[in-house]
Amino acid sequence: MKKKIHPEYHEKALITCACGATLETGSTQKTMQVEICSQCHPFYTGKKKIIDTTGRVDRFKKITEKTRVKKEARVKSAAKKSVKNKLERDAKSKTKKTQPLKK
Repeated sequence: MKKKIHPEYHEKALITCACGATLETGSTQKTMQVEICSQCHPFYTGKKKIIDTTGRVDRFKKITEKTRVKKEARVKSAAKKSVKNKLERDAKSKTKKTQPLKK
């Protein structure tokens, strides 16, 4: 192995979870912050919960709500246009004079 190219290895690196649990392990970093660990992960605990420390779930809900509102507005405007077009066509057909067929 080449010397002086590898990072320093810490035998007792401290990993801290968002739930408050701490783990000690070996790593190239002295301390680390994690969002989830085996003590709070739903797979290991059996409890279903949404973990949203960065606001991703709220952001997703806002985006889906915006698209739903836009889609409803688009459907309403399309329905209004089709009704308006139908009324215009009916009005035109009533105002047209029909000429008798020549034989």
